[in-house]
Amino acid sequence: MSIWFKKDVALDQLNQLGKNNLSEHLGMKFTEIGDNYLKATMPVDDRTRQPYGLLHGGASVALAETLGSVASALVIDTDKNICVGLEINANHVRTVKSGIVIGTVTAFHLGAATHVWEIKIHDEKEKLICVSRLTVAVLIKK
Repeated sequence: MSIWFKKDVALDQLNQLGKNNLSEHLGMKFTEIGDNYLKATMPVDDRTRQPYGLLHGGASVALAETLGSVASALVIDTDKNICVGLEINANHVRTVKSGIVIGTVTAFHLGAATHVWEIKIHDEKEKLICVSRLTVAVLIKK
């Protein structure tokens, strides 16, 4: 059973949300919509590496927050509510120097006032790079 409020959202629509903002600048791309998860990729290149040549932790957090925020927006009725990030944390467990990373977001908690999301970021060999948790507030639209 799908958790999404909007059942007919397409990948093209999700990728349009990233136009002319951080997601586009970092090369993020939504690649999969499941019944209870989203996936997106991000390249490990000069835009996303830190001075040692490794994926920047902040880039991983940006991917995690993008995935969780978009997931929250898909769960709510955006005619009545908006969602904003409250807190994010990340554990960087492995480094990566090149290629792409793949983030997958799933829900821990979907309440009326808050959502809590888990985001796991893997490399192309499916090795865990980062695990993150995002808490989102659901607010009444004014």
